[in-house]
Amino acid sequence: MLPFDWTFPYPAQKMPLLAANAVSASQPLAAQAGLRMLYEGGNAIDSAIATAIALTVVEPVMNGIGGDMFALVWHAGQLHGLNSSGRSPAAWTPEYFKGRDKMPSTGWDTVTVPGQVAGWKALSKRFGKLPFARLFAPAIGYAESGFMVSPQIARQWAAQVPVLIDQPGFREAFTRDGRAPQAGERWCFPEQAATLRAIAESDGESFYRGALAERIAYFASQTGGALRAADLAAHEAEWVTPIQQSFRGYTLHEIPPSGQGLAALIGLGILDRFDLEAMGRDSAAFYHVSVEAMKLAFADLHRHVADPASMQLSPAVLLDPAYLAERAALIDMDCAAAPSAGMPKTGGTVYLASADAAGTMVSFIQSNYRGFGSGLVVPGTGISLHNRGEGFNLKPGHANCVAPNKKPMHTIIPGFITRGGAPVMAMGVMGGSMQAQGHVQMMARLAVFGQNPQAMSDAPRFRVEPGPLLNVEAHLPVDVVDALRARGHRVEVAPRDSLEFGSAQLIYKAADGYIAASDSRRDGQAVGF
Repeated sequence: MLPFDWTFPYPAQKMPLLAANAVSASQPLAAQAGLRMLYEGGNAIDSAIATAIALTVVEPVMNGIGGDMFALVWHAGQLHGLNSSGRSPAAWTPEYFKGRDKMPSTGWDTVTVPGQVAGWKALSKRFGKLPFARLFAPAIGYAESGFMVSPQIARQWAAQVPVLIDQPGFREAFTRDGRAPQAGERWCFPEQAATLRAIAESDGESFYRGALAERIAYFASQTGGALRAADLAAHEAEWVTPIQQSFRGYTLHEIPPSGQGLAALIGLGILDRFDLEAMGRDSAAFYHVSVEAMKLAFADLHRHVADPASMQLSPAVLLDPAYLAERAALIDMDCAAAPSAGMPKTGGTVYLASADAAGTMVSFIQSNYRGFGSGLVVPGTGISLHNRGEGFNLKPGHANCVAPNKKPMHTIIPGFITRGGAPVMAMGVMGGSMQAQGHVQMMARLAVFGQNPQAMSDAPRFRVEPGPLLNVEAHLPVDVVDALRARGHRVEVAPRDSLEFGSAQLIYKAADGYIAASDSRRDGQAVGF
């Protein structure tokens, strides 16, 4: 290994990229995979898919082949939504989980059908220019020839190995002699390359109805899993109509439930009732009201949001202006609260963005949920299976209670901003519950304070957690932290190198091209030409 101290004690500042074509992703090699597709005549769709496929190889600590994905696509003057999240196995009845008080976090009883591969194909078929198989070439090259592991990824990898090493298939796939690769070490994974080639050559069919599906189902049957070939074969990616919320002349668009995008829209709708401009950028009052709005939004999210077929309230009801005004009235500007869910009157990822000179823009997210996911890896394939089933609960009668062939409440969400019906920005902030509140923070910084994309990303973030607990970043000024504590917030200041505040990628449409930003909290890079 290189004889370096892999710490970075000094502040660093990135500059945004300005270009006619752009890709922004959480890992530079993946971003460059997408850039290659643009150079070869592909469009933003081809670029996004190639970037996503490469991320399964070069950033396996955050996603893998066996995860879910969502996308928002601006194309030919219209915004399209894609939900390619999978359903629970047919065997997952409440009785199956009898005797447990909560869903597990690792192992087979967290594995729902991985929808990601079908999403890649659906995007390519509808909007792509290049052949689907061509999009796999950079990722296959990285897996076969290897790539040097970055310090950031090495740190995350090492942290997950002790937790997952005893899960079937993990040790053999993602360790060498029982350890994670070190920073600067070359990582090769030819079995993963072979799997990606099989997916490419079969247009994704092998994963759901072919040889790879058989291997996944057989692995489950031999190691205690409920997932079967019929569960895989039944999966289909779904085109959906995005939901939206206006704010200061802009509109934020999200994928509808079962994702948590609705929480971002609720939080934003509440925040729109306050004079944020008078409070001032980065003031204690601004942070306080933003935090309180997200607490209310999360209370509704965890009470009401689930598979749409199981929800008792529609997104439109939860976004009704009268209801949002009612929720906003609960906020005390001098005191932190621990709100519960309202009842309207009824009648843990990688994120990337891409954009091309023709005007197509893509907001794309995929995930194994928590790092490597369930910890299960199908032998000889490099397919790490997600643990998205942890998103269910075991509360009888709850909209999000586990059931057969059902989608769990999902954390991963892409965001897209328009103004007056025209595209403004593809953006996302990956990272569990950070995503919805990250979208709100980005939107406020753009629409209220006019910050540029890189500054929006670099600004100190907050993260609301159950308790309620308020986590803030180390570069939030001390006087703001003290003022928040004086209002009754249980504030914890995270270490400077904390990874708990997500990773933003943003591409803003300017008059003569794009302004692309990549989060300084990760290895990410914005590239273009």
